[in-house]
Amino acid sequence: MSTALNCMFLMLLVASSAAYPAALIFGFYNQTCPLAEELVRQTVTNAYANNSGIAAGLIRMHFHDCFVRGCDGSVLIDSTANNTAEKDAVANNPSLRGFEVIDAAKAAIEAECPGTVSCADILAFAARDGAILAGNISYQVPAGRRDGRISIAAEADEMLPAPTFNATQLVDNFKAKNLTAEDMVTLSGAHSIGLSHCTAFVTRLYNASTSTGIDPTISSAYAELLSYVKNGWAWADKFAQSMVKMGYIEVKTGTEGEIRTNCRVINPASSLSVIETLHGYDHASS
Repeated sequence: MSTALNCMFLMLLVASSAAYPAALIFGFYNQTCPLAEELVRQTVTNAYANNSGIAAGLIRMHFHDCFVRGCDGSVLIDSTANNTAEKDAVANNPSLRGFEVIDAAKAAIEAECPGTVSCADILAFAARDGAILAGNISYQVPAGRRDGRISIAAEADEMLPAPTFNATQLVDNFKAKNLTAEDMVTLSGAHSIGLSHCTAFVTRLYNASTSTGIDPTISSAYAELLSYVKNGWAWADKFAQSMVKMGYIEVKTGTEGEIRTNCRVINPASSLSVIETLHGYDHASS
């Protein structure tokens, strides 16, 4: 790791420790499963060696998880005969990828320390490792998330920002998750790795009638400003901070939720937490 990257990493540790609540903890599994993050890292690295696009897929999956019911691993749950889960929503299927990587990481961790590490944390670790591999962006991930037991496709289509959203709609969508416009722009920069489907931006390319070739929905001043933005390190620094911040969205901790044994399937009803029971969630449909 370069000296510059080491410096950025240390700054992020200090900033993250001061800026975020104590619901999640750096080094959460140091005592209960000390190899957890390393096992995830090895799994992601192996997958990346076979398909470099998996890095972007894992980052995107973490984003799509956090924006629906919080960062609780609900995007990993499979659909059933009675319920269409988030992963099969229009916003996620067939574009989300990397589920098999999470499965492999979970299997490795379960063999080492069963029933200890949540799928939600594994996904957060995997997204970080994807950022390291694809963009050389390193940051620590606070952990302690618990897994949710509810996953509904309609909620994903309702809560995830659509590719047709204008700037105001995007800002409002991120604001609802306690993220700023700066966070929105920064996290959107993750689209510079991986790929996007043509349907997500074709109207921005070929539906303009201006002589400048600039998307008419973007102000010319803003477009000009973007053309002079060259500081990649500044973006990398902010991207890491925004990823950590996003990882706090509506997290379940303590006795909330569960630690899923299989990331694709909720645990048997007998393992319901006291808090979930008190809230009266309809687990049969999830």
